[in-house]
Amino acid sequence: MHKNILIIFFLVFLAVPCFAQTEKVSSDSIPFAPAVNYDVGDYPTSVFCADLDGDSALDLAVANKYSHTISVLINNGDGTFEAKVDYATGSGPQSVFCADLDGDSDLDLAVANAYTDSVSILKNNGDGTFETKVDYKTGSGPFSVFCADLDGDTALDLAVADYSQTVVSILINNGDATFQPKEDYVVAGQPSSVFCADLDGDTALDLAVAATYSDSVSILKNNGNGTFQSTVNYGAGGAPWSVFCADLDGDNDLDLAVANYNGSAVSILKNSGDGTFQSAVNYAVGGNSPRSAFCADLDGDGDLDLAVANWGSNNVSILKNNGDGTFETKVGYGVGDAPYSVFCADLDGDTDLDLAVANCVSDNVSILLNQTFTDVKDEGIDQLPHLYSLSQNYPNPFNQSTKIEFTLAKSGFVSLNIYDILGRKVRTLVSEYLSFGYKSVLWDGKDDSGKDVASGIYFYKLRIGDFSETKKLVLLK
Repeated sequence: MHKNILIIFFLVFLAVPCFAQTEKVSSDSIPFAPAVNYDVGDYPTSVFCADLDGDSALDLAVANKYSHTISVLINNGDGTFEAKVDYATGSGPQSVFCADLDGDSDLDLAVANAYTDSVSILKNNGDGTFETKVDYKTGSGPFSVFCADLDGDTALDLAVADYSQTVVSILINNGDATFQPKEDYVVAGQPSSVFCADLDGDTALDLAVAATYSDSVSILKNNGNGTFQSTVNYGAGGAPWSVFCADLDGDNDLDLAVANYNGSAVSILKNSGDGTFQSAVNYAVGGNSPRSAFCADLDGDGDLDLAVANWGSNNVSILKNNGDGTFETKVGYGVGDAPYSVFCADLDGDTDLDLAVANCVSDNVSILLNQTFTDVKDEGIDQLPHLYSLSQNYPNPFNQSTKIEFTLAKSGFVSLNIYDILGRKVRTLVSEYLSFGYKSVLWDGKDDSGKDVASGIYFYKLRIGDFSETKKLVLLK
């Protein structure tokens, strides 16, 4: 996994360590609390969760298409949010992405403006407030923007899906959040979503594009320098509206999850290991007109599940992963009117992943807090096993390496893994039979391929038998 696959990062340091958890997972559903709604602008079509003000809690950035603004909602630290603050963008903002574009360790905003054929860049002042936008020309009708290091210089570039022109525009970062003129690459009909990821295992980030009116996903392989090969198309369902890349079957390559607007289904395309893909397998989502799919470990079992925003039925469907990239029957959760976008993140600091959903007709964002894990402070420390322990890493935050210590009461097979904020495994530190006693291991900030990972929040999880414990750590470079 290339370090820049791990794009959705939040540059913070943590004041409060995580505690051990006991799992409370239903066999049929994931226990989300009822939706709590927060007002945003007019017709929100995209929501992104990130630590915008540097306090370690994940805030919300929401693109409001008809009010031509981004709403920023600051997290109070417990998964509740302050009233929105709006920032002007171009006309018709369709998509927002949070990333450190100027290298100052705080997260800026990139916004795709569908009506003005541009991307707006709003630089963070360092406290979750933002400078006046600067616009850069894209193709016609940009619907989606993704920030990633496409040319290998560590600065995050822009990939933009231009819905009205049937191209993807690439804008290379000069290193200071200014961008070179776009280069366009032809894809299949009317692209509505783009995702950057290393699909063929060569460490360069490729493009996956949902091509709505060709019922397909376009794959463009990176030549290693931010230029791309000709499109190869793979069939999906009816009118694919969004695409997400993640390792769904646990084989260490990245598969595709595609939300099909006309098919009321999600298509799963498994990677053959070389950036080519098997035929789509479709799963009914139990809702109408799905607009957005997000892959994340929602039930804490180490596998990536699916959250799907169903625009036509006012709900979010959760499809639990069986562990092999096949999925259980969907379970629906009510949200606002016409949910357009879903994002999974730990909003209340309890280490499980919650849902943020942008509802375009009711002009609000629904927050559904995951109750899979019960924190120590709720159940009492005496109810948790004392025979095994996982210590907070030291130093934390760290720059070059950090020590992780743990204690085993019995010998057994032990796994200790590093995960990113989406629940994707970054590094296996321990996977072997160990004798009982005190243990320690160093993490050098590299992934399993030996590449440096980006700054941000990570989780480390210890498992032995029925015991598991998860804590957070922060890498700052």
